[in-house]
Amino acid sequence: MKQALCLQHVPFEGPGVFRQALAARQYRIETLLVPQEDLPATPPDFLLVMGGPMSVNDSDPWIEKERQFIRHAIEAGIPVVGVCLGSQFMATALGGHVRPGPRLEIGPVPVTRTVDENADAVFGTFPREFTVFQWHGEGLTLPPGACVLASSEFYPVQAFRYGDRAYGLLFHVELELDGVEALCRECVTDVQRAHTTTEALLASAKTVLPECHRLADSLIAHLAS
Repeated sequence: MKQALCLQHVPFEGPGVFRQALAARQYRIETLLVPQEDLPATPPDFLLVMGGPMSVNDSDPWIEKERQFIRHAIEAGIPVVGVCLGSQFMATALGGHVRPGPRLEIGPVPVTRTVDENADAVFGTFPREFTVFQWHGEGLTLPPGACVLASSEFYPVQAFRYGDRAYGLLFHVELELDGVEALCRECVTDVQRAHTTTEALLASAKTVLPECHRLADSLIAHLAS
């Protein structure tokens, strides 16, 4: 059985539905809390990089170590998927930049697909516009050599692909309802700053997450094939 490694940055942002999608493709998944645990010497067969409330621009020593680990994984050609903070790690590992965005995005946000099916086998099959679940205040610039897959009004790079096997998603496709509840509980200030409520976010998540999960499964199926 192949091994998938999930890099977490806080205990409450885990692999979500990626776990089931990988298990269905015969991957055994291991989670690692990067700020507290050492990274392995070599990359796994599949790498997930999850979200977190910190910034890739912070000065903590583990951040640069993780950035280099991700770069080596991408260079080795293994499948890599980064979500939210994970996509920002990927972007900076590949020469892009991360900066504060024009507004905090929390909850459902429409994005526009920027590629057709010939350009990307995953995003090209989705509607031209679809709604995803967001939780971020920083955006990223496209790394050299990468391709934009989805964009939004305030964040021009919502998803990108580097090569054939590395995908960065600024939005969350992996979240389940308990994951949304955890974010609301652990990031109360963000909820207040976004002028919303836990109840409103949970209600809207129920309508948005099924499409997000379909994208998550399609992405894993494509990369695991």
